[in-house]
Amino acid sequence: MNRTQKGAVMTLSAFLVNAAFLGYLFIRIFVLRGLPRVSDMVPLLLVVAGMAAWWVALSRRKQSPAEPEADERDKAITKNAVLAGFISILLLLAATVLILALMLGEAGSVPVYVLTFILLGVCLAAGLVYAVAILLQYRLGGRDE
Repeated sequence: MNRTQKGAVMTLSAFLVNAAFLGYLFIRIFVLRGLPRVSDMVPLLLVVAGMAAWWVALSRRKQSPAEPEADERDKAITKNAVLAGFISILLLLAATVLILALMLGEAGSVPVYVLTFILLGVCLAAGLVYAVAILLQYRLGGRDE
């Protein structure tokens, strides 16, 4: 596994943790109608610490010395994944605006804290698209590890 693939795997794992945390906050604020407690953050901190230790172990493991750290193919894959991530941001923000306009009407308003959840969700989705695009391009390219 080269450095680009390791970064994509790390991005996917960060996406999962952030999505779980965002889901918890959404349920806590909108369903239970309360603010999160500080004691609820302890499991999150333990998961983040464990994930950071895993990331350090993963990034310290080197690929075979015969392969270069990165080549032109890796740069092209990263470029395509960044493009897919930017396109997903544009599409998701456009869809969000359209859905809000249809739900609330032209004169409707959205609270600022809801916009925070929308922007965090779009950023998480863009990171997910980026990581999946990298891993799919390596998988479809047939590169053996």
